[in-house]
Amino acid sequence: MAGRQRNLEVKAIDPDPQATFAAALALGAQDHGVLRQRDTYFHAVQGRLKLREAPPQPAELIAYARAELAGPKVSLYRIVPVTDHVALVDALAESLGVRVVVEKVRRLLLWGNVRIHIDRVADLGDFVEIEAVAATPGGLEVERDRVEELRAALGITDERLVPVGYADLLARRGRAA
Repeated sequence: MAGRQRNLEVKAIDPDPQATFAAALALGAQDHGVLRQRDTYFHAVQGRLKLREAPPQPAELIAYARAELAGPKVSLYRIVPVTDHVALVDALAESLGVRVVVEKVRRLLLWGNVRIHIDRVADLGDFVEIEAVAATPGGLEVERDRVEELRAALGITDERLVPVGYADLLARRGRAA
């Protein structure tokens, strides 16, 4: 992915990941298996910068920006493939410093252009994320409708919504690197 992309996303605490998984499958979501991901976040002047390792897939450097809102929020991002992730982590850590490392086991489901993540995050617990990738450069009405439809179907109530990312939650708990 060379250019900047957009998605509309929501994150929530998931009290019953098995029920979420079953509900997503019942809607017709396709199971794409389990990923083990390690995201190293670096201090950034603007937005967020992380290196994602998810073997056996190649590592990716992901730069993104999004508001801290409890409900659906727009995320602008750019993904850059990385061939030597060990050297890149070392170089970025030396020059920018590591903010926090997030380790998670993610079950990935796809429902059209929507990614459903059922995550177990080390030291945080269970979450569900819904990410609707923008299909066109215009408004996000279609994506917002898809996210809201999934929220309702998966039983994601307002009180379960999380306004910040996993890195922020871990940093607040004193787990920053």
